[in-house]
Amino acid sequence: MTDQNPVFIPGPTNIPARLLSAMNMQTVDHRAPDFVKLLAPVLEDLKKVFKTKTGTVITFPASGTGGWEAAITNTLSPGDKVLVARYGMFSHRWIDMCQRHNLDVEIIECEWGSGAPADRFEERLAADTNHEIKAVLVTHNETATGVVSDIGAVRQAMDASDHPAMLYVDCVSSLASTDFRMDEWGVDLAVSGSQKGFMLATGMAIVGVSQKALKATETATCTRCFFDFADMGGANAKGGFPYTPPVQLINGLRESLDMLLDEGLENVFARHHRIAEGVRAAVSAWGFELCAKSPDLYSDTVSAIYVPEGFDSDVLTNHAYDAYGVSFGIGLGEMAGRAFRFGHLGSLTDVMALSGLSTIEMAMADLNYPITLGSGVAAAQDYYRASRGLALAKAA
Repeated sequence: MTDQNPVFIPGPTNIPARLLSAMNMQTVDHRAPDFVKLLAPVLEDLKKVFKTKTGTVITFPASGTGGWEAAITNTLSPGDKVLVARYGMFSHRWIDMCQRHNLDVEIIECEWGSGAPADRFEERLAADTNHEIKAVLVTHNETATGVVSDIGAVRQAMDASDHPAMLYVDCVSSLASTDFRMDEWGVDLAVSGSQKGFMLATGMAIVGVSQKALKATETATCTRCFFDFADMGGANAKGGFPYTPPVQLINGLRESLDMLLDEGLENVFARHHRIAEGVRAAVSAWGFELCAKSPDLYSDTVSAIYVPEGFDSDVLTNHAYDAYGVSFGIGLGEMAGRAFRFGHLGSLTDVMALSGLSTIEMAMADLNYPITLGSGVAAAQDYYRASRGLALAKAA
């Protein structure tokens, strides 16, 4: 029965029964004329989640990593200079990918737990008077450290330096969970996937592409085939795919979009913030610290939590899984053994979050952590009751 327990990893996330049913469909002919009736509205409604009216959404059968490769190879050429800050495992992985594609990668090193350094971007771009830098790459939500970066501030820094570089944003673990404003923030490539805020199985890379980025595909010379925007965009315009599409996932995405839009995106964002605040209240009650350096950096989709000195976070997450059948995120990179991650995104409620907090508290108590059993759960309960206006006045 342990397969009924929710997961508290930052993705893939819990899949609602409604979406499992939508993906549980018989094979259909993706070359049939009516396939366009499924695909076209999905692509159009995805623009509402990206908050773009001028951009185009292109999907590929892949994870978010495939979406990043598509973004890079379609718009850049070997030898192009890109600017990226390294402040977590996923910003590091995009650096690695760019280097493998023979791009000239300029790295701004940042402390893990910090966010995208808009001021340092502005300084470097202002100094690039020859406009050699073709793109700035930013991880919106760094799942290794539980840090969310201010993409609007990055755009302001780029505009202040009057630099024409494109802005690429990894929003894999933020889109459809926290506010994302592709047009307002001037994002040229926004990369996400099906397995996080959209609450589906892994298997669809979802990329928002600006008109400027589409124009860049005309001169970019990085090798691409499977991830070619022109092939996919041309086929999509005619209502199809250039190769076999993940029809079951597309059908699930149709249902996911209905769920998100019916709830209302602002309500989705508010729900994620409320659940995250309850988790943060629990962390404070334990006397622990978040990896994120300051409240303005706190992610509403994942909290990376330092364990006390002398304890191993991997032992904790393994014990929670072995003893109670519940998964929490392990520490990645510099956080390995030092922090565990509590994913609070996608299909999640206050009550589900409380079950996760209760479970990790039991695991910590089993391992003799310096906590009072129930303290974190009680703090989260108090917050959830108060945030819903349900807290009762204490008797005098």
